[in-house]
Amino acid sequence: MDLVELEKIRRLKYRYLRCVDLKLWDEIGEVFTHDATADYGTPSAGRPLNLTSRDEIVTFLRDSLGKDIVTLHSAGQPEIDIDGDTATGTWRFEDTVIATEYNVVIAGAAFYEDRYRRGQDGTWRISHIGYQRIFETSMSLNDLPSWRLTANRWTA
Repeated sequence: MDLVELEKIRRLKYRYLRCVDLKLWDEIGEVFTHDATADYGTPSAGRPLNLTSRDEIVTFLRDSLGKDIVTLHSAGQPEIDIDGDTATGTWRFEDTVIATEYNVVIAGAAFYEDRYRRGQDGTWRISHIGYQRIFETSMSLNDLPSWRLTANRWTA
């Protein structure tokens, strides 16, 4: 296995996660192929979210994760298989979402099942991203009267 290409795919996934958490919407588009698809359905969304293009994915993320939504995603234990200019990856991940407007915290874990494609420019991009939840929890911050959000980089 080509360890250089493997590391490029790892860095691609980490870049995706960083862009989501830091709300780097202009940069995140570069991690996807034009025809990328995404399956982001979760219990908290209440419906499957099947997106069918890079633009649709970026728009969904931008519209769903405004300044009142704080996220932290962590992924590891990648199992990546490369076959020429395509690859697949399975990643364990955990996430925390603080929705200040709704006074709720959502936490969960899942396994991402991704597909990647190397373009003619030699750059790996995500052609499909999706996950299956192991668990998802939610908690009303009203149940914790002492809870305070003391920092949020997007609000003053």
